[in-house]
Amino acid sequence: MITLHHLNKSRSKRIIWLLEALQVPYQIKAYQRDKQTKLAPPELKQVHPLGKSPVIEIDGQILAESGAITEYLADRFGHHELVPAKDSPEYPRYLQWLHFAESSAALPLLLHYFLLMDGTKTQFLDGYSKQEVALILGYLNDHLSQQEWLLGSQFSAADILLSFIVEIANELNLLGDYPALQSYLIALLKMPAAQKAAELEQHYDNDLP
Repeated sequence: MITLHHLNKSRSKRIIWLLEALQVPYQIKAYQRDKQTKLAPPELKQVHPLGKSPVIEIDGQILAESGAITEYLADRFGHHELVPAKDSPEYPRYLQWLHFAESSAALPLLLHYFLLMDGTKTQFLDGYSKQEVALILGYLNDHLSQQEWLLGSQFSAADILLSFIVEIANELNLLGDYPALQSYLIALLKMPAAQKAAELEQHYDNDLP
């Protein structure tokens, strides 16, 4: 049995989605953010020293980092439905998109989000974040203007991991100039495993009315 240590309003919703898509047995241990600081509770540090989520327990091991969790679970349980065959031309592209979500794409979006939350005028970071966000979203929009999913007609675990980026961009009202990303987000959110993940996230979120 896989245990997912899930923090409300975090990237671990994608791991719920992944587990639902893989149809493997799992359980959720839910944690709530501090209402004042919005930070993860100290209890998560008892699971992993960084005190962040997602973290999974599997076969007596603790595994952190969204990208690593996604790659490991998809490789182990995906059976080529969410992962291209390793000897196929698509596999290197799959790895590129999988790691793009947590590297090149994540920093600009999160930096932009944190600057909006802080509201402090900056000399460099605000302009840099906007420039990088436009670069990332433009790149994704151009790519998805030509195909349905990141790998063309095959939906993959990379799309699940990237969903966080597109959802954050939408919440920040940044998708207005990117019609392909708008269509991509609609398609993502229609998937049954995505809807189940959203339902479970709401179920475990004590901040919701």
